Amino acid sequence: MTGDDRILSVLIVDDHAMVRRGLLSFLDALDDISAVGEAEDGVQALEVLRRLEREERLPNVVLLDLMMPRMDGVETAKAIATEFPSVRTVILTGFSELERVETVLELGTAGYLLKDAGPAEVEAAIRAGARDELFIDPALTRALAPGSRARRPDVLDTLSPREREVLTLIGQGLANREIADRLRISERTARTHVSAMLGKLGCATRTQAAILAVRGGLVDDNGG
Repeated sequence: MTGDDRILSVLIVDDHAMVRRGLLSFLDALDDISAVGEAEDGVQALEVLRRLEREERLPNVVLLDLMMPRMDGVETAKAIATEFPSVRTVILTGFSELERVETVLELGTAGYLLKDAGPAEVEAAIRAGARDELFIDPALTRALAPGSRARRPDVLDTLSPREREVLTLIGQGLANREIADRLRISERTARTHVSAMLGKLGCATRTQAAILAVRGGLVDDNGG
């Protein structure tokens, strides 16, 4: 089992002690999210995860810095996906590292969060990750979109109008429940549309679909 039945558990991985302290303090103020540990790089993170696995306390989510010494976020995310497939990863980074975003997202990470994100975004990303859903910082979609809109991927033309709406909302980082509320349909129907849309696009994950939504210009400069 991953984490606690009631408390969402998080491992914080960042080479800056002040960032770790700030995130620990923030999580400590939340009733149902708790930090189970911290690490200063990918090597130490894997060591901590192995120990937590032996103790049957694997976290639900790892908040993972992208740029770190010894083992960076890309390699760490790959290792976590291989060795601990039940653990979801949310990447923490800055705008200067956006060229590596697509590589990381295509690993199947649960989300991408800029380091200047507010508390609400951090909490939303953790909760989305724990639900095995996707969270993309709205600022990220705006940063990825320039230059991508002139040529919309032809594969998007295979989608029905409703599936295109669903893809747009996934590009905004919405979960199935939020999609259902926005479109005024049941969550079960939303899941059906998501599954059909992923199949048409040939995407294995919501993350890959979200990248297509951004590249295809379905997400505007306001994140919608």
